[in-house]
Amino acid sequence: MKKLALAGLLAVGLTGCSSEEPQVLSLYNWSEYMPQEVLDRFTEETGIEVVYTTYDSNEAMYARLKLLDDSAAYDLAVPSTYYVSKMRQEDLLMPIDRSKIEGFNRLDPELVNLDIDPNNQFSVPYLWGTTGLAVDTADIEGEPVNAWQDLWDDRFEGRVMLTNDMREVFHVGLRVLGYSGNSTNPKEIEEAYKKLSELMPSVRTFNSDAPRMPYLEGETDVGMIWNGEAVMGKDTMGALEYVYPEEGVIAWLDSFVIPKNARNPDAAHQFISFVLQPEISALISEDIGYATPNLEGRELLDDAVAGNRASYPTPEDMENAEFQVDIGDDALQVYAKYWEMLKSGR
Repeated sequence: MKKLALAGLLAVGLTGCSSEEPQVLSLYNWSEYMPQEVLDRFTEETGIEVVYTTYDSNEAMYARLKLLDDSAAYDLAVPSTYYVSKMRQEDLLMPIDRSKIEGFNRLDPELVNLDIDPNNQFSVPYLWGTTGLAVDTADIEGEPVNAWQDLWDDRFEGRVMLTNDMREVFHVGLRVLGYSGNSTNPKEIEEAYKKLSELMPSVRTFNSDAPRMPYLEGETDVGMIWNGEAVMGKDTMGALEYVYPEEGVIAWLDSFVIPKNARNPDAAHQFISFVLQPEISALISEDIGYATPNLEGRELLDDAVAGNRASYPTPEDMENAEFQVDIGDDALQVYAKYWEMLKSGR
């Protein structure tokens, strides 16, 4: 594989630094969301070691970043759509120094300068995707599963999987009832809780570490899944299908942010530039099944990847899609109350 264009520049930058302590980049990211090859190549090209730590929800990431003092701070994190806005407004993020980043101009114009972060002052898009339905077609009998509502079918009792994500699960309940997945109306949220409570006898597990695994292990047959997890799961189990529910998928954009107390922001900027190289963006998309916002990277994708609807949906697939937005702390507390009740069986 050819040397990366940035390698020479990075090598020059490191010349004469051998007497210094090795640089470290502390990356806080979702589980299974960065190929090891990318981390290894970054270290090979820059000499910067990557310490990789994972979380399974935006809530967990947010809580930890708020609690950590400067001595244990992370240099880079990857929150989802609305949490970029939340963290920006709470002054938890360091501004991105665009002069230290190469390749920002390669990003899809439709995925930058969004309301969550005008002019991308604090974030750089990493990957985007959807949360839809996973169906083990080898075990499902009867009518095909086409909608979130189908999860309430009695034939799936004890065989349903949900992500361990409060907003996503309530998004499903709200959309089944005909409401926005971003509702801040306490009555609508309560209705969604009651609707989801009816589903709980069918729920076998909640999983946001590796949502494909309950399907691959035969624990569940139908439920929620992130599109990239469905792509990876299908590589192992051909009968696993990703379905765009009639009520609409949950759409999201995950972005790089630099926490305000980052210890090595220069390394964070270098890593963002590294990932923005078309070759690296394409490698990531091909390896873990999510869509890259890097337009030049998309051009390098194998046809089998670029044409995979699970990774790269058609306009028709996205007709009823809804991006999650920051709903504010008051509404979030309402969700949190009912989420605790839902999971505790109250």
